Amino acid sequence: MVRYTGKKNRVARRFGVNIFGRSRNPLLHKQNPPGMHGARRRKKSDFGVSLEEKQKLKAIYGMLTEKQLVKYYKHAVTLAGNTPQNFTQLLECRLDNVVYRLKFGATIFAAHQLVSHGHILVDGKKVDRRSFQVKPGMVISIREKSRKMKAINEAIESPMKTVPEYLSLDAPHFSGQMLALPSIDQMQWPLEVNLAEICDFLAHTT
Repeated sequence: MVRYTGKKNRVARRFGVNIFGRSRNPLLHKQNPPGMHGARRRKKSDFGVSLEEKQKLKAIYGMLTEKQLVKYYKHAVTLAGNTPQNFTQLLECRLDNVVYRLKFGATIFAAHQLVSHGHILVDGKKVDRRSFQVKPGMVISIREKSRKMKAINEAIESPMKTVPEYLSLDAPHFSGQMLALPSIDQMQWPLEVNLAEICDFLAHTT
């Protein structure tokens, strides 16, 4: 199971937004981009622009690897309907992301750990695979023995983010349900992403 171990604050500063939803936001103290005194950067090439858009999407979903992102895109192409919509739905419906959206984890990385450590149930059964695809009607819950964890309770009570409309949260019972597949406009991304640019880039490089 791939786990990101790099410097998260550096990624947040690079994009100029608290992309991971961390309570200790590095941007409060260091508002310049990485580098010597936040020096002005050169204008990016078309390739550089496409690459940065792709990096944004990877970061939003917990620093996915290139291999993971390409795999989701290739799967999306084989599905009926709109490829960008299919692509983002596959990412948005990852179990770790749904756990994060339901506020069980304060950050996407906290959600990674909850799933990997066996704290999450899907329809009453333990699932510890972060990439598990959640489908409409499935109920995601915290196992009974884990419901007293301070981190989980603080995350649920935190006002820092809201539950998207394609999900429903039953906070007193530590459970939530996917009501429908999310549309792109329902996805709570912390920064603007040029999805068309990413799909075009992946179509020509994979």
